[in-house]
Amino acid sequence: MSSQNALSSDIVIVSNSSDNPFAIDVAYAMGQHEDISDVISMKHFMNTEFCPRFISDEDDMESIGNSLDGKTVVIVSTGNLVTSRQELAMHNFIIARAAKENGASRVVLVEPDLFFSAQDRGARPELGDTGGERSVADIKKFDGQPYTAQLYAQLLKLSGVDDVVTVHNHSESVQKMFGDVFGGRFYNLIPYQIYAHYLLNSNILNYGPEGEGLVLCAPDKGARDFVKEMYNRIGLSKAKFIMLDKERTAERKVEITLHKESEDTFEGLENPSIVLFDDMVRTGSTVVQSCQFLQQLKPERMVFTVSHFYASTEGRERMSHPALGEILTLNTMPTILNRDEQGRLRKKMVVLKIEKYLAQELSKILAIPPRLEEENPYKIDMSSKNPRFQRKIWFSDQLSELKG
Repeated sequence: MSSQNALSSDIVIVSNSSDNPFAIDVAYAMGQHEDISDVISMKHFMNTEFCPRFISDEDDMESIGNSLDGKTVVIVSTGNLVTSRQELAMHNFIIARAAKENGASRVVLVEPDLFFSAQDRGARPELGDTGGERSVADIKKFDGQPYTAQLYAQLLKLSGVDDVVTVHNHSESVQKMFGDVFGGRFYNLIPYQIYAHYLLNSNILNYGPEGEGLVLCAPDKGARDFVKEMYNRIGLSKAKFIMLDKERTAERKVEITLHKESEDTFEGLENPSIVLFDDMVRTGSTVVQSCQFLQQLKPERMVFTVSHFYASTEGRERMSHPALGEILTLNTMPTILNRDEQGRLRKKMVVLKIEKYLAQELSKILAIPPRLEEENPYKIDMSSKNPRFQRKIWFSDQLSELKG
């Protein structure tokens, strides 16, 4: 690697676990020569308490406590199969504090799937901003519970974190609150261009040259702005945009209908390619019900595109349903790349790896030139069990070879 492509010595990239492949790939994409394990030691005391150490010259007696003087420390934080999110969150706090107490001028947390953001409201009206007046029923859902998202943000700030970078956080409450806590230095990256490029250049969908027979679907009103922007980015004038509505009738039961504010109706839609978009999936119940509802159109292709995929046993079982044809997701939770975690969904799954994308976006935030500027900075992981598998395609620019 040439020296001009090496990361500035003023920026140090670490992780909150000793061997995080996602963090290693982000660091490499940014040009960090040293292994993360050579930058920080993940030490634990005999009583299991965590005490990391930024590695310095053991013979240097002049800069004790100042080995990170003036440096920016980037903590890349993702979940894994070994350590709980609670433990990893605590690691974030302690690493950030260690960085600041050893001279770091800036600490940036890169957490693609933001911890604790599901608990985005509390049990009183002022605990969470949903963009409108909260109903009694909404407030009651959180009765007796903490507003954990706010606590997490405040603890990150107290620990020394200056910036938080995440991917496709859908919660308006979380976005506003993190923006307030971090003084506008909260970056919610939505990879429209990655989804658009893959959908337009792969063989995942069938549609006409101007989008005839293509339907983009928002599962509810909350996803409308995201899916509308996807529609604009895809740029096919004859594609359709529909929006569904879901009414929760029990704890895990919803009724799906076509939303009264949907821009398009089902009229004239026969055997389309449908892409249902969402930010996250846990149990898969609503996803499958939405796909079942859309089966009345007799879709030729039914694709579910989701940024954060929690590969729970319950979710895997539900989403094996034949109404859901294929799943397109990101590796914001790297465990999704584990074939055992995918289970029977292997034949349905495509994972777009976003480490290069994050590295380029992080370079913009840090105001440094990217090591390598790529127009479509993502990699592709598709199981050979997927019926569309023809040969191993890894880089985004190889898609045209398959389509041809």
